[in-house]
Amino acid sequence: MSDFSRREFLKTGLAAGTLALTGSLPLLAERQTATDFVTLGKSGVRVTRLAFGTGSFSGQVQRELGQEGFTRLVRYAYERGLRFFETAESYGEMHKMLGIALQGIPRDTYQLMSKVTTRAGVDPTQKFDELRKLAKTEYFDIMLLHWQHTGTWPSDTLRWQDAILEAQSKKVVVSHGASVHGLPALRRVPGNQWLDIAMIRMNHTGKSMDAEDYATQGLGNVPEVVDHVREVRKQGMGVISMKLIGEGTFGREDRQKAMRFAFRNAGVDCVTVGYKSTSEIDEAMENVNMAMA
Repeated sequence: MSDFSRREFLKTGLAAGTLALTGSLPLLAERQTATDFVTLGKSGVRVTRLAFGTGSFSGQVQRELGQEGFTRLVRYAYERGLRFFETAESYGEMHKMLGIALQGIPRDTYQLMSKVTTRAGVDPTQKFDELRKLAKTEYFDIMLLHWQHTGTWPSDTLRWQDAILEAQSKKVVVSHGASVHGLPALRRVPGNQWLDIAMIRMNHTGKSMDAEDYATQGLGNVPEVVDHVREVRKQGMGVISMKLIGEGTFGREDRQKAMRFAFRNAGVDCVTVGYKSTSEIDEAMENVNMAMA
C-alpha cells in the first residue's frame, strides 16, 4: 500500500470510527468573541464579554468628547455588538451623558451597570432614584457598591446592602455586587454571601492592581489577586475586571497580553475598558477575540 493510500485509509477509518461511536463527525468548537453573552455567575445577568466603560480617569476622557462625540461612540459600540454599558456616580456627568447616548435604543437590548458611592448621611433609595433619572432608565441590571477599599467594608456598608436588596424586590435593580480596591478589601470577597458579582482589577503586570495599600503607586500582588478571582468564581460569583490597559499606560502588546491574562490565567467572566475613539473599541474587541481564540 502506498504512503498516500495508507494516509487516506487511516483518515477514512478514523472518521468511520467516530461516526460509529457518536453518530456524527466531530464539530469544531464554536469561536468565542467579545460580543458573546456570558452569564455573571449566580446573578443570572447576561452581558457581553466586553463592556463599554465610561470611567477613564474618573470619566474625564469621556466627558471631554462632549455629548455629541460621546453619543457617536456609544452608538458605534452598540452597532458593533457591545451591549454592556457601565458607569459610576463618581464619574461626574456620565450617568446623564450615557442616558442621552442610549436614548431611543430598546432597553431590553442592552445591560446597564451603575456603581454607587456608599457615603454616610445619604439615603440609598433616593440615590438610586436620582441615578435612574439621570441615566433615563427604569432599572439598573447591576448595582455595585463602589470603591470598597477597607477590610471592614462588609460591615460598614450593611445599610447600603439592605437598600440594594430592597431595590431588587421593587425591580429597580436586577443584581448587585461590589468593586474592591486593595488586598484588605479583596480578601473579604471570597465567602461573602451577599455578593453576586465582584469587580476586580486585573492585568499581567500588576499596574493599578491590588496591594496591601489600596492607593499604592507600586505594583499590585498579581498571584494573590488571581487566586481570589479563581476562588470566588468557584463559589458562583460573576467577575468583571477593570484596569486592563493599566490606566492607559500600556502599549498595544501589553494590552493584548493583559486581555489574554485576564481570560486565560485568571478566568474572569467579563472585562470593561474605557474608550475615546472608535479605533480603541475596534482594538479592544480584537484583543478579546484573540484572547478567546
